Amino acid sequence: MTSTSAACRLLGKSRATLYRERVRPAGPQRKPGPAGAPANALSAAEREQVLAILTDVRFADKAVAQIWAELLDEGIYLASQSTLYRILRQENLIRERRRLAAHPAKVKPELVATQPGDVWSWDITRLPGPARGIWYQLYVMLDIFSRYPVGWRLEPAEDAAIAEQWMADLIALHGRPKAIHADRGPAMTSKNVAQLLVDLGVQRSHSRPRVSNDNPYSEAQFKTLKYRFDFPGHFDSIEHARAFCENFFDYYRHEHRHSGLGLHTPASVYFGQAEQIQRERAKVLAAAYAANPTRFGRPPSPPPLPTAAWINPPTPQALIASK
Repeated sequence: MTSTSAACRLLGKSRATLYRERVRPAGPQRKPGPAGAPANALSAAEREQVLAILTDVRFADKAVAQIWAELLDEGIYLASQSTLYRILRQENLIRERRRLAAHPAKVKPELVATQPGDVWSWDITRLPGPARGIWYQLYVMLDIFSRYPVGWRLEPAEDAAIAEQWMADLIALHGRPKAIHADRGPAMTSKNVAQLLVDLGVQRSHSRPRVSNDNPYSEAQFKTLKYRFDFPGHFDSIEHARAFCENFFDYYRHEHRHSGLGLHTPASVYFGQAEQIQRERAKVLAAAYAANPTRFGRPPSPPPLPTAAWINPPTPQALIASK
C-alpha cells in the first residue's frame, strides 16, 4: 500500500486537487464562463452619452466627484460615481489631469578643504529652555578643515536677518572662505543670506533634503555638545545657556583633541601650530622608543595630520573619469 503523496506523484496530480474532488458533491459540474451583463447595465447609447459628457471641454479638468455633483445640482443624474470611473478606466482616461510640480533632482554637494579658511559649514540647533515649548536657537559656524568654530551665537528664535549680519561679521573678522555649506533650514535658504554670499563672491552650498550626512561636521559638533557629561536637561534662562556655550566652545577650540585632526585641537590646526606640535610629539615618541625598544613592535609615530576635509568625496569612478 502506498501513501497518498506517492500516489499523487505517480499520477501527476496534486494532493490539493485530490482532496478537493473528495469533498465536491457528485453530479455534473458547471464550467465557469464569462459573466453576462447585469440587467441594469447602461446601454451602449447611454454609455456613449456619459462618455461624451465626461470628456466635454467643460469637465476636462475636473474630478469625477466634481462632475457628478455639478450635474446633480443641475437636475441631471447619469450614473453612480463608481460607474463613471469604470467607464473612464475602460477608455484609459484615468490619469492625473492637474499640472504637477516638476522638481529637478537635488545635486549631491561635493566640497573639499585643503587648508583652514577654504570651506565653512554652519547650522542651527535647539537648546531646551526652562519650560515646555521654550527653545533657544544656537547658531554655529565651523571651519571644516580644522573643525574650529569661527563663530557662534545664541538667540531666542531663528531669524534670517540675524544670520545675515552674523555671517557678515564673521567674514569681516576671519576673511572670506571659498564656500559656505549649510542644510535647508529657513535661515540657511533665505534671500538675505543668499544675497550676502553673492555680494561677497562666496560659493553657496546646501545639503539635499533629508540627508543629514551632507552636513557631517556641524552634526558631529552638535553631538559633542549635547553628549557632554555636564549638558543640562534644560537651561534656566538664555543667559544660563550662553554661559554654558561660552565654556563649551572655549574647551572645544583649545582643549578638545579631535580624532579627525590627529588628536590635535581645532585651534592648533586653524592657527598653524599643529605641525610644530607634531614634531615635538615625534621627538617624545622617538625618545621613548630609544629608551625601551622592546616595548614597541616598531618605532612609533604620532597620528597624522589631516590633508583634506571632504563633504561627500567623489567616488573612485568619478575621480578616474575626471582625469
